[in-house]
Formats: sequence, structure tokens, C-alpha cells
Amino acid sequence: MKDQILTLKEVASYLKLAEKTAYRLASESKLPGFKVGGSWRFRKDDLEKWIEQAKRT
Repeated sequence: MKDQILTLKEVASYLKLAEKTAYRLASESKLPGFKVGGSWRFRKDDLEKWIEQAKRT
């Protein structure tokens, strides 16, 4: 699936973070995500780009 959308719980698991930490990072715009009806959603492609950028700095 090209544009895979992940939930906050899935992102936390993917990044090996606590859900609370993933929520805080998303709320502070440090993690690329968007809200749908009050719930956070994340494009897997955006997360992978974010990881690559973080590795470069």
C-alpha cells in the first residue's frame, strides 16, 4: 500500500516509543502528522522521510 496511514498507537510501536511520547511529539509539531476528527494520523512515507532527515543532523 503506497499511502499507508498509521494511528498514534501504530506510530508509537513503529518508532518504539510510548504512546504518550508520540502524542507529545505530534502535538508539538515535532512528528509529521495530522488530525482527523480529533485523532492523530500519520503517513508512513512522511515518517520515513522524517527519520532520514533526523539521521542527517
